[in-house]
Amino acid sequence: MGERLKELDRSAEELAETVHVPIEYVKDLIAGRRRPPLPGRTDLYSPMTSFLKLGRNELAECASAERASTAPAKLSPPKPSVLRLLLALCEPDTAKNLERRRAKHGDAELTGFVQRLLALTQVAVLRVLADRVTLRVAAERSGSTFAAARLKVLEFLDTTPESLTVEHMERFIQPRISQWGIDLQTGVLRIVMQGQDAPAAHRRRPNSSGTTF
Repeated sequence: MGERLKELDRSAEELAETVHVPIEYVKDLIAGRRRPPLPGRTDLYSPMTSFLKLGRNELAECASAERASTAPAKLSPPKPSVLRLLLALCEPDTAKNLERRRAKHGDAELTGFVQRLLALTQVAVLRVLADRVTLRVAAERSGSTFAAARLKVLEFLDTTPESLTVEHMERFIQPRISQWGIDLQTGVLRIVMQGQDAPAAHRRRPNSSGTTF
């Protein structure tokens, strides 16, 4: 990306302004200090592609390849402070069962469930990027900038169980999820969204990365 900017005689600042993110975000991407976001979890690649005058899917394909080459062998569990908040949202009986199973078998099972819950929340949060008016209003109310508010969303969309923070919980997950649970026999994930009476069930099905939902 840095070389392409030089070829076009354009700056990182101009690119950041085009895609409405802080300049530090673009500089981190160029320097490799930040991994490129998942193509399906961002709105950056289309305007970046136009700005850099690249092929339609060139950036997205490069990002997918880079992430695939650096994917961890297994998921790491959430921080204890985050896990407490997640289990507080869980159906009480299910939370107790999950804790017992975790003590006996380790973190892998619970971390997988957290990943599924997180992925479903990220799908819902992705819609926030399209609602620029609401995002601008929220930024103004919090004394932030539109670019900084977008960055908060983009960073959550790229988080994992391991990098999930208390702020992510308070800003994105708790306002959306009233309660969640899982049938440990069938693998059906049950989610009650805020303002929803009945749980939505998400059966296990493989996606392209092998994760189940």
